[in-house]
Amino acid sequence: MIYYAFKHIVIRISKNRGKDVKAKHRLKHLLVKMEVFVMSEWSTFIISTLGSLLYTIGVIGFTLPYRFPDAGVMGIAIILKYTIGLAPSISSLAANALLLAWGWKELSRRFVLWTVYNVLLISFLLEALQFIKFPMINDMFLVAIAGGLIKGVGGGLIFRTGVSGGGMDIVIAVLRKRYGIEVGRFSFYINMLILGGSMGIVGMEKMLYGFVSSYVSGQSIDSVLSSFDKRRLVLIMTKETKPVVKYISDELHRGSTLLYGEGGFSGEARPTIMCLLTPRQTMVLKRYLARSHPKSFMVVSEASEVMGKGFKHWKNI
Repeated sequence: MIYYAFKHIVIRISKNRGKDVKAKHRLKHLLVKMEVFVMSEWSTFIISTLGSLLYTIGVIGFTLPYRFPDAGVMGIAIILKYTIGLAPSISSLAANALLLAWGWKELSRRFVLWTVYNVLLISFLLEALQFIKFPMINDMFLVAIAGGLIKGVGGGLIFRTGVSGGGMDIVIAVLRKRYGIEVGRFSFYINMLILGGSMGIVGMEKMLYGFVSSYVSGQSIDSVLSSFDKRRLVLIMTKETKPVVKYISDELHRGSTLLYGEGGFSGEARPTIMCLLTPRQTMVLKRYLARSHPKSFMVVSEASEVMGKGFKHWKNI
């Protein structure tokens, strides 16, 4: 709605400034850039909104009612609620404002802008969802696991779009971007201090449940991130490379690369086809080779992450 309203204003201004060719050109160029941004970021809006909703449900439904501690900036905000009654929506928003001021210099503008959106949305949902009565569960261990899973899936969806939900995620995103450190596991170790410090407020038992929830959340984040990027690196050695390459291109709609080598013992030329496929495409290719090229040799290995056209976009790094 905002985009189309802006578009209408730009069109009217450009008509009124018909004599100013340069101003008209700049306005049209700005309009095109905004249209490209809206179209390219539509999926980010949907996924990050869903992620923020799931994360907030984990806090409102599976953390606060059971007086569990939490990790990161939200953990500090929850401790403040337990001690002085300050709403987590207010304290977390204030803390995130400071971190985002730092993040604006260290991270991309896209990352920071979308993080601002998620932080504001989470703060709003913390207030809006507190009026919903979630069913109480007697098994505290089950609550800790469920809460960690829900928050982890929500956080993983947000990270999947290449942005964050604020808090320690900003710091972790910098470390992951620079050094390739896994987000969930690293956040677990950072947040041990915050969780350990909650023992004097919530007690030993609740603190341990907080550790369980934080660990499950970290593993869930890693699982969500890796599940979207799961690919198979496939190497095929066959004398009939052309029909196999054609099948990969026409039927699986994937590209392939020919590697030229030779047998270590025979010294004969051994062309090898390399391609990246989804697990399902790998099974389809196996059946094709078994049926049409039974003398071929196939090696399949996991590709933990694939960047580039047709896979994960570079802008999400």
